[in-house]
Amino acid sequence: MEGIFSIIIGTIFVNNYVLGQFLGICPTIGVTKKVETATGMGLAVIFVITLASIITWFVQYYILDIFNIGYLQTITFILVIAALVQMVEMVLKKVSPNLYSALGVYLPLITTNCVVLGVAIKNIDNGYNLFETIVYSISASVGFLIALIILASIRERLETSDVPKAFKGVPIALVTLGLMAIAFMGFAGLV
Repeated sequence: MEGIFSIIIGTIFVNNYVLGQFLGICPTIGVTKKVETATGMGLAVIFVITLASIITWFVQYYILDIFNIGYLQTITFILVIAALVQMVEMVLKKVSPNLYSALGVYLPLITTNCVVLGVAIKNIDNGYNLFETIVYSISASVGFLIALIILASIRERLETSDVPKAFKGVPIALVTLGLMAIAFMGFAGLV
């Protein structure tokens, strides 16, 4: 149980993919203008990362390793992720058209979001079993969601603040993201 707790805390706070490893910055900046959009994207990413990690774990250990074709790992994982994103996109279009419209071009970009691929590959590289893979995947995506929501909250507040013209928009978002990363460095001693 200690190992699982260590995976959860370490992945969400210490090695947060956005704030600690600086992966997924493009969708992070793109969807954090409003908390609602950031939350929707974060939830979609949780679903995609978790399912993609489970499927890629089986693909790795029951296909790629058995047939000794591990060199196809990246391409195979990208195909799995792309198929899952297509499924999420179709479901969101039917279930929540407003969120689908708000996410716009960033929803298909989940396919190329390096966080999704990074988590899937990291699960294999760390040698996690299926349960650890699920825990790591959920933790990584929850960390991504937390980073999105915090940044979106700050950016909403910055819209009404007196920010110098040169810093409006993406520049102040990047500065804010850097300050958040510094703040998250305080969690380094937890695990």
